[in-house]
Formats: sequence, structure tokens, C-alpha cells
Amino acid sequence: MNVIPCSIKTLKRLYDISGVEVGQHFYWQIGGLQIHAQVLITSWVVIAILLGSVIIAVRNPQTIPTDGQNFFEYVLEFIRDLSKTQIGEEYGPWVPFIGTMFLFIFVSNWSGALLPWKIIQLPHGELAAPTNDINTTVALALPTSAAYFYAGLTKKGLGYFGKYIQPTPILLPINILEDFTKPLSLSFRLFGNILADELVVVVLVSLVPSVVPIPVMLLGLFTSGIQALIFATLAAAYIGESMEGHH
Repeated sequence: MNVIPCSIKTLKRLYDISGVEVGQHFYWQIGGLQIHAQVLITSWVVIAILLGSVIIAVRNPQTIPTDGQNFFEYVLEFIRDLSKTQIGEEYGPWVPFIGTMFLFIFVSNWSGALLPWKIIQLPHGELAAPTNDINTTVALALPTSAAYFYAGLTKKGLGYFGKYIQPTPILLPINILEDFTKPLSLSFRLFGNILADELVVVVLVSLVPSVVPIPVMLLGLFTSGIQALIFATLAAAYIGESMEGHH
């Protein structure tokens, strides 16, 4: 006999979820400049976490490394191996760029699941992971595009543009379009996956609050880490491709 009340309660929860407004933003107006405050706040929190962690871990390097020093040395080795695999022997100058992208995206993604952003009330909208906003993912994809153009031009000079007519000039429009789709695919892939993860968690927690949260959060942490790895791997692969001229 309790089936009908439970069904009504479930429908009410679904109705409440459907009523959530998507795309509300909180802006700061500084002179004639409008600043997206949500992304700025959460991005600076992520940057502070990264800088604070590094400073604490390596402020006093030991001959016999501490646990924190060991961890950051492992992360550095991982990023170096990733860069070398995708870029080749000239990977050295690109390790800081690839590492910065990977660490910022990784911590940003995890912050969406681990940090209690929602307890901070804003006049409009709410705080979430920086990568949950298309502005952030586009801002990460555009420097990646600039990086592989710079890498190709530095290595080959103006001869770099010869790739657009390879293997035949007929493919010129397609090859040009490919360079425009790379940043789009990077930004929308990251944004879409992080947004989808957070929406799934919100929906499931609203429907089954006592059962779902922990397993779903753990799955979200795993997929968030994978998304950071995919972005960094593709960024390094694009740079390596522009330097070597292979596909």
C-alpha cells in the first residue's frame, strides 16, 4: 500500500531535478569588464592547492625522500614518460606544459567530487569544478592549439604549412578543418564528461540518497582522472605530430 506514496515522492524528486536552472552564472563587473566569478574563484582554489602541495612536499628536499617527495617525484616521472612517449626525444621543453595541463585538470576534476563547493552561497548560480564550465575547457584547449603550431613552426619553419597539402592538395580544406576541430574536440570532450559525471551524481543522490553516493563518487573520481590523462595525452600527441609530421 506504500507503493503509491513512494511513487509520488520519486516523481516529486524528478520534478525538483527538472526544475534546476542550468547556466546561471555569477559575474563581477570591474569597469567595463565582466568577469566570470565562479570559474575564477574555483580555479584559484585549485591553483592554491597545487602550489601549497608542492611547497610543502619539496621545501626541504631530502637525500632519503619523504613520502610527499616520493609522490611528487613519481608524478614527475609519469609526466616525463607520457611526454616522451607522445612527443619523442625532443620532449624535454614540453614537460612543464604537459604537466601543468595534466595536474590542473586532474585536481580540478577531483575538486568537483571532494570539495564541498555547494556550502558557499552565491547571489546567482553555484560553485563547481572549474572544468565543469566550457569557459575553462576552451581556455585550456586554445593554448594547446597554440603550442602545437609553435612546435611545428619552430622545428620546420614555414615548411610546416606544407602538411596541409599532404598527401595531395585536394585535402587542403580537410587538413585545415582538422586543426580547427582539435581544440573543439578537446574542450567539448572534457566539459561534456565532467558535466555528465556531476549531473549523474546529482540525479542518483536525489533519488537514492542512502545507497548510491559513495560508489558513484568513486567511479566519478576514476573517470575524472582518466579525462585528465586523455587531455594531456592528446595535447602531447598533437605537439609530437606537428614536430614529426606523421599521423
